[in-house]
Amino acid sequence: MSKKYNKYMSLAGVNFFNLPIEELQQTVDAILEKKIHGICFSPYVEGQGPGTQMNAKQIDQRLSLISDNINWIRTFSCTEGNQLIPQVAKQKGLQTLVGVWLDDDLENNELELANAIELAKDGLVDILAVGNEVLLRGDLTETQLVDYVNRAKAAVGDIPVGYVDAYYEFEEHPQIADACDVILANCYPFWEGCPNDYSLLYMKDMYRRATKAANGKPVIVTETGWPNIGTAEGGAVPSYENALRYFVNTYQWAEEDDIPVFYFSSFDEKWKVAVEGDVGAFWGVWDENGKLKYGTPEQQPGSK
Repeated sequence: MSKKYNKYMSLAGVNFFNLPIEELQQTVDAILEKKIHGICFSPYVEGQGPGTQMNAKQIDQRLSLISDNINWIRTFSCTEGNQLIPQVAKQKGLQTLVGVWLDDDLENNELELANAIELAKDGLVDILAVGNEVLLRGDLTETQLVDYVNRAKAAVGDIPVGYVDAYYEFEEHPQIADACDVILANCYPFWEGCPNDYSLLYMKDMYRRATKAANGKPVIVTETGWPNIGTAEGGAVPSYENALRYFVNTYQWAEEDDIPVFYFSSFDEKWKVAVEGDVGAFWGVWDENGKLKYGTPEQQPGSK
């Protein structure tokens, strides 16, 4: 490995499209050794998914597999034991973007919000995300969502409160952007059928559009990623090489432009197939067993 790819490397100015896979794998090792900004984290293992009750022991086991390589985690829910994640994360020295899951189950929404507020008052929340892709799914109205965001802001004091959705939803719903302290934008060139060769340019444009909608408020990329197996989405083709290059290009951009990015996701999760099709199981940086997928061969699944 040449000096420019050592653990103290800068990614700026390197053309990763021209690097062979072996050097890209070494670059992933270096990026993770330096630590990425953050990752989307769910503690599920084989046979589990939403509806499974989580416990602190399993959360600790799963988080221990990745905690040395990240600075922040993003969670998605404050019920079913997911409300235990922030405390475990804090014990490992991580910062937390804590998610409140909102949908059309209004009773559960109240429990989610109450648990999140309690976590915030206990000092376990660094940023609070009230809702995830609620508008994209059509689960709540804009007015309902703004009310949840405002209630959270009133309850948690100085903790920044935002809402997570596809970048273009903030353009289409300026009242949501106005209500948020921070814009939490999901940016997926893959899901919009963008070929891998142009994906970084497309993601930069997604971020630009979210920034324009933010009107001076900070913008965080709360999800982006590329699956390594599954059916193509238009010109976007899942493959090991495409996923590897997308990860490296994302963090080259994040370093060059100082962009906070939460990569999606921590682990491969089979339960997502029912929602996203066959690609749903293969978004993890680590596989379902906690082995790194994209680093050098000795760190990948099946290595000894």
